[in-house]
Amino acid sequence: MVLPLFGMLLLGAFARDLGANALAYVLTGNLVMGLLFEHQGKLASHFAFLKMAGSLDYFATLPIYKALLVTAASAAFFLLFLPSLIVSLFGGAWILGIDLHIHPLVIIVVPICALPLAGLGALIGVSFRTPEEAMSIDRLLVITMLAMGPVLIPPERLPDWLVTLGYASPATYAASALRQVLLGPVTQRLLLDLGMLIALIGASFWLANRKMDWRVR
Repeated sequence: MVLPLFGMLLLGAFARDLGANALAYVLTGNLVMGLLFEHQGKLASHFAFLKMAGSLDYFATLPIYKALLVTAASAAFFLLFLPSLIVSLFGGAWILGIDLHIHPLVIIVVPICALPLAGLGALIGVSFRTPEEAMSIDRLLVITMLAMGPVLIPPERLPDWLVTLGYASPATYAASALRQVLLGPVTQRLLLDLGMLIALIGASFWLANRKMDWRVR
C-alpha cells in the first residue's frame, strides 16, 4: 500500500502540468505495480520458500495439478491484497485529484489483471537455488515490463518503438483495462485487453504446469 501511494504522490507532482490524462496513467500504473507485479513477486517468494523448506516434495505425493497449487496460492495472495488495493485506489484518487467512475465490470477485470504473471512467478520461485536469486530475477522482469509501453506514462510521451514493445507486456493491457473500468469510458478496447490478459493467464499456468519441478535439486 505504501509504495503505490508514494509513487502517486511523487509522480503526480510532475504529471499535474501534463493534464488529467497523465494523472490517470499515474493512478492506474501504480495500481498495476501492486496488482500485477507485486502478486508475481509474492508467488516467486512463496514458491522459493516452499522449495527451500522441502514442501514441494510433499505436494509431489498428492494427485493434484501444479497449476491448481499455483491457483490456490494466487487466490490467497489476491484476497490479502484487496484491502491494500482499495486504499491505494481511493487514496491515490484523492492525492491526484481524480474523479473515479467505477464500472461494474471492475469485479471481473481486477482479478484478471492479477493473474497473467502468477504462473511465471511460481516458476521463477522454484527455478533458482535460493530465494534471493529468484527475487533478483523477478525484480529485473518487473522493471523491464514496467518500462515497456504506456503503463505509468501516456503513449504520446514515449518514443514509438517503446510503445510498440509495450504490446508484448501484460502491464500495458492491465493498465488499459483498469483505466476503462475505474475512470471510464469503457470501450471495445476492453475486449482486446481482457482477451490478451486471459491468453497470457493460460500461457502462464500452462508453463508452470509443464515446467515447474516439484522436486528439490
